[in-house]
Amino acid sequence: MNSTSTPSAVASIPASGAAPGRRTICAAAVIAVAGIATVTGCSASPHVAAASTATVTASAVSAPPASAIPALGHLVGVFAHGAGFGQVKPSRIFNGGDPTGLVSSIVWKSWGGASAVGTGTSDYVGSGQTVATGSQEPATVVAFNLGTCDGKLMYRAVEWYFPQHGQAFNASQYENICAGSYVPNS
Repeated sequence: MNSTSTPSAVASIPASGAAPGRRTICAAAVIAVAGIATVTGCSASPHVAAASTATVTASAVSAPPASAIPALGHLVGVFAHGAGFGQVKPSRIFNGGDPTGLVSSIVWKSWGGASAVGTGTSDYVGSGQTVATGSQEPATVVAFNLGTCDGKLMYRAVEWYFPQHGQAFNASQYENICAGSYVPNS
């Protein structure tokens, strides 16, 4: 290999049952997912054509860049003084408002797909209650609207609710953590 060649994913390995001293060329397809490389496509045949060998750059076998893992929005607009935004799998989200805008002890069940779901604890204020008379209760957190914002991959919306009180996820009412506003704006 000369100094201008890219590293090759082609390996010369002994084939089981091959004549002594013979080596088989293995054309490898390398897939890097979460830092785990998988090699496929090896052939024990000594007749693999040289044209079928694969050349892979070194970056193809490294872990995906951190920018490929979405963050939870970012600190902007009315959430500029919040917490958890701009982080991956934050354990605490605070929108900067009153205690009902805080979810703590979040454990994420999923992260990185079209939406992320977790459970945590937040102040629940029911009908006839005030923030001062609310209570800490389990809440379900949903981060969704995966896409880019300011060129970075992130969940651009988040909402939490209390299923034990008959609440359900509502994709039309959320915190837009790309623009820094509430939707719908009340």
